[in-house]
Amino acid sequence: MSASDSTGPSPLADGFGDPADPGNRPARLTVGVVGTGRVGPALGAALQLAGHRVVAASGVSAASRRRAEQLLPGVRIVSPPQVLAAADLVLLTVPDDALADLVAGLVATGSVRPGQLVVHTSGAHGVAVLEPATRAGALPLALHPAMTFTGTPVDLARLAGCPFGVTAPDELRPVAEALVVEMGGDPEWVPEGVRPLYHTALAHGANHLVTLVAQASELLRTAGVAEPGRLLGPLLGAALDNSLRSGDAALTGPVARGDAGTVRRHLAQLSTVSPDIPAAYRAMARATAQRALAHGTIDEASAAALLDVLNEENH
Repeated sequence: MSASDSTGPSPLADGFGDPADPGNRPARLTVGVVGTGRVGPALGAALQLAGHRVVAASGVSAASRRRAEQLLPGVRIVSPPQVLAAADLVLLTVPDDALADLVAGLVATGSVRPGQLVVHTSGAHGVAVLEPATRAGALPLALHPAMTFTGTPVDLARLAGCPFGVTAPDELRPVAEALVVEMGGDPEWVPEGVRPLYHTALAHGANHLVTLVAQASELLRTAGVAEPGRLLGPLLGAALDNSLRSGDAALTGPVARGDAGTVRRHLAQLSTVSPDIPAAYRAMARATAQRALAHGTIDEASAAALLDVLNEENH
């Protein structure tokens, strides 16, 4: 049975139990991908490996078309309405801010069919953004892979065990979770109302980590280290593992020890090297001092001394 054979969510959801049980997976579906950036082709390829059939995709730039050709060889590149016309399950893999307008446009052109599974991969949105499609009879799912993508075949391996933030109407939750398992992922239920907070947490951690590592690498190169990754890889890997295991108890370094003099020397060094890194250092050091104080790692006098140093360097 295809999704388009269904007249509503209940028939498709009937009979689904544990999504890890192969007997509970969805029927084989025709799949379309709207937006062939880094995410869409990888998820389409994963669904194809699971036995579904990717029949159409849309992409505008030359780079997006190359990604589609690499990960979805032989799949037709057509317009978004043509993708929806061909597919039972449609992946909308466009930037967060473009999603609402895309959905509205597809509905306005009559492209959305009753019973069609419409899936977006935005972390910032739940299923409310798909409301126009839902009113047109579509079955809405929000499946966000909590992973960074390269737009190359390596992404397929990264999907193995990848957590997906799943938001869906209750009756479609088994279908959503089963699709995630088929792509090799691990579903994590995220209620609609906290979806923005969920995405904020992931972006704050992953995106700012990249900036932090890039800044640390820049400083090490300035210090004469030819391959900063050789120093940072083991150190940051251990710090990440410790923080995930122990939370604030994993705090180490001069701020966690209350070494205000060392922090002052750090800031003096930074002021001679970079115009922007000192502000990032001060912001993170303040946040670290506050967490260390709350955790009892440093006392109020040490925290005050640290904050005095951090504030004086602002002037």
